[in-house]
Amino acid sequence: MVLAQSCGLTTVAITLAYVLGCSEQTTREQLRDWYRDASHKSGAKRGRQRRRLEVSGCFAPLLCWVVAWLDPTCRHLALAMDASTLGQRFTILSISVVVRGCAIPVAWRIVAATQRGAWRPHWAALFGHLQGRVPADWTVIVLADRGLYARWLFPTMQALGWPPFLRINRQGAYRVLATATRRPLAQGVSRVGQRWAGQVVCFTTPARQLTCTLLARWDAGYRDPWLILTALPPTAVDVAWYGLRAWIECGFKDSKRGGWHGEQTKMLDPARAERLWLAVAGATLWTVSVGCQAEVEQARPQVTQLPAHHIARQRATGQRPPRALSCFRRGRLVIVAALCLGQTLPVGSLLPEAWPKSLETAVDQRRTSPPLPKVA
Repeated sequence: MVLAQSCGLTTVAITLAYVLGCSEQTTREQLRDWYRDASHKSGAKRGRQRRRLEVSGCFAPLLCWVVAWLDPTCRHLALAMDASTLGQRFTILSISVVVRGCAIPVAWRIVAATQRGAWRPHWAALFGHLQGRVPADWTVIVLADRGLYARWLFPTMQALGWPPFLRINRQGAYRVLATATRRPLAQGVSRVGQRWAGQVVCFTTPARQLTCTLLARWDAGYRDPWLILTALPPTAVDVAWYGLRAWIECGFKDSKRGGWHGEQTKMLDPARAERLWLAVAGATLWTVSVGCQAEVEQARPQVTQLPAHHIARQRATGQRPPRALSCFRRGRLVIVAALCLGQTLPVGSLLPEAWPKSLETAVDQRRTSPPLPKVA
């Protein structure tokens, strides 16, 4: 997959056939057997005993693998949950570890895109497979966008010992603890520049009511404020942590058009697609870990060796420049370069950045030259 930059069966089979010097058709059939059901594998009709891969049994070891590759000094982990579609065929319900702008899938469920039914049993099962796989003394938060918010998610995550970090819509009301006055959520922060945090009873309907911490913030450049519900006390949490959730969108891009091209799959069976996604998860973990290691090892410019009047020294901030290439893409390039040079294949490590403390990350960069004219 790394060489072919694709998870497509035919593309990967032909790449392997060239590398290993074997038959393309034989390699393709071997790979197909890996994701087929037992009754559909070659030889099954002739009485051969075959087995199928139960993907759910791989989720816990996959999360343990991620934890083992994390920096030993790291004691925090951010998980994001979200749904993504593959055209009109599949909907992928995914829980991913987010690190350095990337997302590594550790549990997923794939259903037909047009299939009706509740997602709650699938999400509950995915979290159940991951229970107890992160050291108890770690800080683990689970991030979800407002489109996935549901009352049952809060106690489910608390039972795991993982504080939820759930964004909600502005409809509804809340009441600050020890007070009797209810206020609309839309008035929590009503204009840009406001922020608020406190322990509240959120919502008014008894079946939906939740005692939790409400974090509210509205920064310039955002159409709507962030309203976050969490179980952590207001003094131990920062609403800016919710910015980590966006990295799962980068993970979906890596698994599809921006990386493994999963959107081009011709599969029709969700169970087979789930087995294919195990290969996607393994390849993503490898490339992201190598990319993280390579990014950290990049040499910083030594501006102190430049003359005092040099423009680069005058503008130096002492901070690492913005990320020009994702760890996913950088990791794949490092692996391909090692293969080209005949070197040992690299194995990196996951080196998370400090969780954000501010949303003011944009840098005002003025144009140094006029834009190029458009060409007809």
